[in-house]
Amino acid sequence: MLATHKTHQEQFNNLGTILMLSAWSFVMVIASFLFLYLGHLLDAYLGTSPNFMLGLFFLAIFLSVMRLYQEAWKKVKGI
Repeated sequence: MLATHKTHQEQFNNLGTILMLSAWSFVMVIASFLFLYLGHLLDAYLGTSPNFMLGLFFLAIFLSVMRLYQEAWKKVKGI
């Protein structure tokens, strides 16, 4: 009985991990497109061709990856 309960718990943990990764992937895509669009608007307004667009795009990717890393680190430590 204990072994069966453990496998159910492991399956639940695996499902939670998959859901967390898919949610962070969705956040990364939305944030990168949003920052890319805002950068494009800023570049059009200020006349600086791809500077803000690329800068904000890479900022969104960097911040999303760092938050994913922090979340994964908390999950590994069991916090």
